[in-house]
Amino acid sequence: MANAHSRRTPHTAVVGLQWGDEGKGKIVDVLTADHDVIARYNGGANAGHTVEVAGERYALHLIPSGILYPDKTCVIGNGVVVDPEKLIEEMDRLRSRGVAIGARNLLISDRAHVVMPYHKEQDAALEEFLADVAEGERGSLAIGTTRRGIGPAYADKVSRSTAIRVGDLLDDSYLRDRLRVICRLRSAELAALGVRTSPLDPDALADRYSALGEQLRGHIVDSTYALHDALQSGRRILFEGANASLLDIDHGTYPYVTSSNCSTLGIPAGTGVPGDRIGRVLGIMKAYSTRVGAGPFPTELTNPTGERIRERGREFGTTTGRPRRCGWLDLVAVRYSAMVCGATGVACTLFDVLTGFDELRICTKYRLADGSVTDRFIPDAHRLEQATALYETLPGWTEALREVDDRRQLPANAERYLAFIEERLNLPIDMVSVGPDRRHTLQAV
Repeated sequence: MANAHSRRTPHTAVVGLQWGDEGKGKIVDVLTADHDVIARYNGGANAGHTVEVAGERYALHLIPSGILYPDKTCVIGNGVVVDPEKLIEEMDRLRSRGVAIGARNLLISDRAHVVMPYHKEQDAALEEFLADVAEGERGSLAIGTTRRGIGPAYADKVSRSTAIRVGDLLDDSYLRDRLRVICRLRSAELAALGVRTSPLDPDALADRYSALGEQLRGHIVDSTYALHDALQSGRRILFEGANASLLDIDHGTYPYVTSSNCSTLGIPAGTGVPGDRIGRVLGIMKAYSTRVGAGPFPTELTNPTGERIRERGREFGTTTGRPRRCGWLDLVAVRYSAMVCGATGVACTLFDVLTGFDELRICTKYRLADGSVTDRFIPDAHRLEQATALYETLPGWTEALREVDDRRQLPANAERYLAFIEERLNLPIDMVSVGPDRRHTLQAV
């Protein structure tokens, strides 16, 4: 049921406030009931959302979580990089489970950029090259990517001349001419990175990707006009972010970030919808912290407590299966992300994972290398690595939360934990997730 705030501000953004995997997919699924169009604005198949409905789990990678509602329209915006083969596999997998997907409920921007096979080869080769530290050098420069070709695809987008867009897949001769030049360049680059492979075949790639374009033809549209038409007709739009704010290419823990603007600042560029059309920004945060891949993580727990959180929270990647690094909640980081994204409220997810701990710790400040203390986040990996988390300790609780259906029924110490977060963020917690299913969601009245 929609709360009063969502009725006053019909267009909503859902954005992660940590390093990803906050449960955005579940919150989008819950909020979809109150919206008409669900638009994804960034990222690629390196991201993943897991949604559980009536005991059934759905893993989504490119398709917005709203696809589980047959009467809603899902849009893959121009800011997304699309792997057509992975997208078609995802569509087929969902259809095999009874999810309706057609030209009316799934639209793909003709301006979204395409992840090509050579992007994945580049991604893997570059990671291997950067990880192969020569004698006398300090540390690895590898980012810890998923090797899904996302970074190289975005790099081509910025390079312009070497990019392929979804709309190009519908023009065989144009695609073929571009690939003849691109493949010569990519073959030389891959050879320079030590990839032992035959030169790329532009005609074979053109045949393969023209065929994929034909399979997707009925879904490919000018998504910017489609979204503005929806605005004009009074339809309510829900903007779905992938990855999360601390992985934002401009505002995250650079260089250990993703290749797109995954904060709400990416919505205008990734959809063509001005930011002032969004009235509600719901920031999603776990009740603790996780991170995948390399990069600084001030509250990381490399001990049995961290392992306990990982097992209880099923903290393994939706897309890769990689175990996530786990730690206590970092409110310095969350407060920064909420500021950058203009959050108007918060959803606290995986709250039930903390049940059973005697004490819970929350980071509220950092001690820097020079001994000074700050409550401001440091969006630079090299400097953040030198920061030490400073904590406040709260009492835990032992009562089960899954059958609670009203926040007022929560155990006293669980409510105290949420109230502490609200006070430090100066934001209301609009939703609390106490379990994986759609029904395990407590909403503000």
